Amino acid sequence: MAGPTMPDSGRIAARFAALKQEGRGGLVTYITAGDPDFETSRKIFEGLPAAGADLIEIGMPFTDPMADGPAVQAAGLRALKGGQTLLKTLDLARRIRTVDGDVPIILMGYFNPIYAHGVDRFLGDVREAGIDGLIVVDLPPEEDDELCIPALKAGVNFIRLATPTTDAARLPKVLKNTSGFLYYVSVLGITGTKEAPEAAVRAAVGRIKDHTDLPVAVGFGVKTPEAAFAISQAADAAVVGSAIVDRIKTGLDDGLDGEAIAAKTLDYVRSLAAGVRGRLQAAE
Repeated sequence: MAGPTMPDSGRIAARFAALKQEGRGGLVTYITAGDPDFETSRKIFEGLPAAGADLIEIGMPFTDPMADGPAVQAAGLRALKGGQTLLKTLDLARRIRTVDGDVPIILMGYFNPIYAHGVDRFLGDVREAGIDGLIVVDLPPEEDDELCIPALKAGVNFIRLATPTTDAARLPKVLKNTSGFLYYVSVLGITGTKEAPEAAVRAAVGRIKDHTDLPVAVGFGVKTPEAAFAISQAADAAVVGSAIVDRIKTGLDDGLDGEAIAAKTLDYVRSLAAGVRGRLQAAE
């Protein structure tokens, strides 16, 4: 993207600063856009800020995901079958922004739909929709010119993933153009299949903090309010995705309508939010 670098919205930095002042870690929620249908998805996303989500990740459904486990893959297929598109995903972000002007919104997915949309057009649409950051899991640092650098110039944070195999030699390259926060994948493999070990997470976050002042959010395997509390104490935020998506599938399996699915999903998010706030009795 040509022209001078634009400032980012500042919402991500402001939220992590507020969390630090409160003396707690945050809750980052991930849900696939359009799952199980647009209207139910809209109700869920619009309800997340009030339910206690500190940052919101919107998953862009894609036909060929790499890092997604069975729950998120199935959610993506349900969304695509229901007619979800990138334009509709951007519209969901706008709807969140109408109910909360401060909550950071991050778009997470793969590069193919972005490339098909056109990078410059996509970044303009992202800014207009009130989205604060991107996580694009199939673009390594070696391909920063494709989207990372243009995003930063457009004032959109580019959030990178680190894993247990990201060693001291690799980490500086991962961090070089990362902004907003670093997403630490606490377990090897796909999402939603293993639990995050707290001691290992604490040690890994410590190693990362030796190299950066960026906040570190930890995901993959966080399923309960107790786990969310433990991880949010070991890092700057806990990310919960597959476990939330599972609540949507359970609602479908139980024959619930969209309103009931949204209500039960948001109840679960409220329990996680109580967890990261240390109110575990309230989360039970």
